[in-house]
Amino acid sequence: MSHQNDVLETFFAHPHQRLLVIGGPCVLESDAINQQIGETLRDTCKELGLSFVFKASFDKANRSSVRSPRGPGIKSGLERLGKLRESLGVPVTTDIHDASQCQAVAQVVDMLQVPAFLCRQTDLLLAAADTGKPVNVKKGQFMSPAEMGHVVAKVREGGCRMIMLTERGTTFGYNRLVNDFMGIGDLMDLEVPICFDATHSTQLPGAEGERTGGRPDRAPLLAKAAVAVGVSAIFIECHPEPAKALSDASTMLPLSSVPQLLKTLDAIRRATNNG
Repeated sequence: MSHQNDVLETFFAHPHQRLLVIGGPCVLESDAINQQIGETLRDTCKELGLSFVFKASFDKANRSSVRSPRGPGIKSGLERLGKLRESLGVPVTTDIHDASQCQAVAQVVDMLQVPAFLCRQTDLLLAAADTGKPVNVKKGQFMSPAEMGHVVAKVREGGCRMIMLTERGTTFGYNRLVNDFMGIGDLMDLEVPICFDATHSTQLPGAEGERTGGRPDRAPLLAKAAVAVGVSAIFIECHPEPAKALSDASTMLPLSSVPQLLKTLDAIRRATNNG
């Protein structure tokens, strides 16, 4: 078993021991930026004794505008993710958008991520489960916590036992997401590890016309609250220069701010006896 696989096997066997950090840029950036982000998060997590999974997408199929950058595509994207996996020595994860992508993506990454808007797509969930890899399903902005129980049942029916759900905010009228912490408790009752997406949760969808707006200044607040209530993992997108990010520039955290945030989150985890 590779070190990368062992990291996730250990996490799913003992999801309440130490916080898992999933982080990276939204979409794959230049090789230099990907490496810089990955090394910073990896080294911080190693210092704190936390597990780390590098995340970046080869395609962002759900952009506000057809003119928005989507990424390098599956062929080039998987090649680059594979190289990052080896150079960083950590597990990697990426989005899948169609059942036909699952087997190819699973040959490279350590965990498959199902985007929020696709979380009810039965064929996609079953194909992801069939790869034998862990599956992280993002909770749809339009879904109640209880409805995610059906999602878990589908993935289990497909044969997957390493399932995680990620909370990333719930639609609240126009241009606004809210985080329901009672709902996070309800998700925990589904008895799978729960991840909290601190950066996407600050989105203001469609607030900037052809771009999604955001309140990244609130991401640390939400992350600290989520860790305090006992989530098993935290999801953070970051960039050395957020304003220049190819995707989700309005919600990215500055890379320089993330090490201190992770140290704070680790301290909260320890203080609340969830680790």
